[in-house]
Amino acid sequence: MPERTVPQPLDRQQWQGAALFLASLFMFFVSSIILYFLYAYWRRDEPQAAMELPGMFLISTVALLGISVLVHKATKLVRRDRCSATATVLGLATVLSFVFMVAQGYSMWQMLQTPQMRNGFYQGVGSMVVVLAILHALHVVGGIIALGLVGARCYEGRYDHERHGAVDFAAAYWHFLDLVWLFMLAAFWSTTAGFNF
Repeated sequence: MPERTVPQPLDRQQWQGAALFLASLFMFFVSSIILYFLYAYWRRDEPQAAMELPGMFLISTVALLGISVLVHKATKLVRRDRCSATATVLGLATVLSFVFMVAQGYSMWQMLQTPQMRNGFYQGVGSMVVVLAILHALHVVGGIIALGLVGARCYEGRYDHERHGAVDFAAAYWHFLDLVWLFMLAAFWSTTAGFNF
């Protein structure tokens, strides 16, 4: 097992930048969810508040949880100098992130086909669900790019037990996206008619 080393100055600087980036995203999403709750409460008697959430949201949630498991495994593998296995796991996470995007896209299409959305797209709780889900999906695109870059660099052997900050940051970013989505889904569920099974 490799010895633990003191973080290099460059790694420390990168983590400070990463922490600031995640903190700013945290503030953005927390404020968005709070504003969504206020908006949903204000519009609770409108027809769009009674709309059902697409079941594909649950499939995309499972995909997102799977990505978090895979990137966590990647952080463990890279610390053991298993770069080829790390690259493979990151590649699987990238594939699963595309599954998430397809499920989210289909969910958005399903929501836009409902009568509540066709008759009042620019107002109501349903449109806010769509807007917040799209904002989250845009951040997922950034995460897909990060997974691809880190996976390719890992395949080239650029990371090892001493230098693995990029793998750790990619994992932290995906854990963050996972947590944000779970809070958003809970907010959507509590302010609409929920899922119909």
